[in-house]
Amino acid sequence: MRIIADLHLHSKFSRATSRDMDVESLTKWCGLKGITLVGTGDFTHPVWLRELRAKLKPTERGLFTHRTQHFMLTVEVSNIYPQGGRLRKIHNIILAPSFEVVDRINAVLARFGSLMADGRPTLSLPSDKLVEYVMEISPRCMVIPAHVWTPWFSLYGSNSGFDSLVECFGDQVKHIAAAETGLSSDPPMNWRLSELDRVTLVSN
Repeated sequence: MRIIADLHLHSKFSRATSRDMDVESLTKWCGLKGITLVGTGDFTHPVWLRELRAKLKPTERGLFTHRTQHFMLTVEVSNIYPQGGRLRKIHNIILAPSFEVVDRINAVLARFGSLMADGRPTLSLPSDKLVEYVMEISPRCMVIPAHVWTPWFSLYGSNSGFDSLVECFGDQVKHIAAAETGLSSDPPMNWRLSELDRVTLVSN
């Protein structure tokens, strides 16, 4: 079965995002564009999460439906923290299989930043600890470093990033199965870096 997915987007509760980014509009436009699986985005935001609970129906496969559209519970978080004498600014995507898991993730992340302030919360939490906490809650989750070559806010970012997956995620790198190319690169550029051979490249 071929799946066309977009797992990195934001709701109307993120900064600089359309007010039309709600469940109904996502369902409509995914249908028009042929997207069979779409991320909810922003599951850390309390108001958006309440809307998702009210409108999405769970399936047995860790996905959710609204009418004919399939959804996956997702969020992008902004991890800002000092490490190695520098301020690091990394965006990471979290994929979760259930509202119960999301509740537990949110309870942990709320200790490191305001979840109400923005759909993409800013957390004073190192990337390796983020992965550790999420995997302790559920090994069915995934953490994907976002738009890895963006100069600011990314794993390889020239202004605030790292030089390797291991430098960023430490011993938690074993849980990193994918990396997002983002608009700052394409697959051929990423194929030049041998350490990325061990992960799947995704673009959203």
